[in-house]
Amino acid sequence: MVEQPVGDPPELAPVRAAFRDECVRLAAELRDLTEADLDRPTNCPPWTVRDLLAHVHTGVGRLAGMLADPAPPHAQVDAAGYFGAAKFTPPVDADRIEGGHRVGRLLGATAFADDLDRAWRATLDAVDAQPPGRVVRTRHGDAMTMVEFLRTRVVEVGVHGLDLAAALDRRPWLTPAAATVVADLLTGGRPVPAALGWDRLTLIRKTTGRLPLTSAEQATVAAVDFRWLSFAP
Repeated sequence: MVEQPVGDPPELAPVRAAFRDECVRLAAELRDLTEADLDRPTNCPPWTVRDLLAHVHTGVGRLAGMLADPAPPHAQVDAAGYFGAAKFTPPVDADRIEGGHRVGRLLGATAFADDLDRAWRATLDAVDAQPPGRVVRTRHGDAMTMVEFLRTRVVEVGVHGLDLAAALDRRPWLTPAAATVVADLLTGGRPVPAALGWDRLTLIRKTTGRLPLTSAEQATVAAVDFRWLSFAP
């Protein structure tokens, strides 16, 4: 594997807080779901709400298992590199989709919130037991810092939270802490061009394909260096 340059990782505290806040809010939204709600379609076909929740649940708990493995010697990619288009090959996508189906069939409406709570708490317990500079290896084989991988978990929970809110006909519940982490990743920490007039929620929706770009927006975006992520639609 070709080693890629990796910049300074973000501080752990804001990323940890964003992950915690977004997971707490998602779990709260799940507590009144019915079985009929779980069978609703989402804008991540072929997944239903049940399948998408299962995918998010798996993603929330993934870091705890990674931290149980030996640490690679050094990081190779950052959070943006993790979402590179080359990673999402047809076999990887097929495995991801089937995983959502498989886990989703095991959980009922009352189980999702409790299981999500256990998963995110276990992840943060594992994070807190490690030095901030700890390096982990992802399922794609990349080595990245624990903080950078936790940033990808904020993206997963936050952006798929938008998908779930849309499927459930609810207002988006993206928390301010998570919105900041995701927006900074998408823009590389640079300000959004004033001509776009986007707040953080609109930025995230537009740059992850949750809302279409107008012709004027496309022209403005083409002139700036946004970090477009390969994120499952």
